[in-house]
Amino acid sequence: VKATTNAIMSGKGKGGRGAGKKSTTSSAKAGLQFPVGRIGRYLRQGKYATRMGAGAPVYLAAVLEYLCAEILELAGNAARDNKKS
Repeated sequence: VKATTNAIMSGKGKGGRGAGKKSTTSSAKAGLQFPVGRIGRYLRQGKYATRMGAGAPVYLAAVLEYLCAEILELAGNAARDNKKS
């Protein structure tokens, strides 16, 4: 019976030292295209409130992304309709 094990090798390749995990952005965690971190930074620098929750920039980014998607869809439909005539 031959037991197969995944040996961790040092040197070049997968794993080992210096193979740091790629950081995931807050936009990727929320599943959004709009930059959650940048919106959060603008909210902090704008002095809109003394305190801000962690979900505030995520919610605002989601709302802005939704509005942009709606506008782009309407603009695409209008462009397609205008092309036919």
